[in-house]
Amino acid sequence: MSSILVLSGSPSATSRTAALAEHLADRLRREGHRVRTVRVRDLPAQALLTGDARNPEIAEVIDALAKADGVVVASPVYKAAYSGVLKTLLDLLPQFALADKVVLPVVTGGSPAHVLALDYALRPVLSSLGAHHIVPGWFVLDRHIEPTEVGDVLLAPESAEPLYGVVDGFSVALAALHARRSLVEAS
Repeated sequence: MSSILVLSGSPSATSRTAALAEHLADRLRREGHRVRTVRVRDLPAQALLTGDARNPEIAEVIDALAKADGVVVASPVYKAAYSGVLKTLLDLLPQFALADKVVLPVVTGGSPAHVLALDYALRPVLSSLGAHHIVPGWFVLDRHIEPTEVGDVLLAPESAEPLYGVVDGFSVALAALHARRSLVEAS
């Protein structure tokens, strides 16, 4: 199956966004994908803030991204945009780091007013990084994400059903990308 990198862009140690990102990673693993999650907050702050893409931990994430077929980008909404910690990593990526990739953006926020951050803040940046295909993303209200004691989350039904539909669409897009690559290699 496909290789997927999940970028969790929350700066918080106890984050509903991070818990949701890991929940989605687990769902994708159950579908047979190879999935790795990177919490951007755990990367070296000095390297992120000074734009040091040669830092070994940063370089390793950039390499993992280059090898991935798909990328899930998850972020809470702050000030009508994705998180600053996520921006520090995205700014370090090569110009076309998302070329030939399928990308799923997922944002969380405290109010439905934050939904516009998905299409007006995050999607343009992902597109500028050359994403092959950005599937319809999804916005999840914070109050619809309930972390459990065992490290998973319970999602409110009004968010779970449409979110899982978007994640399933991401898997379908990855399968189509894999099929196209196989046809090119066979010819």
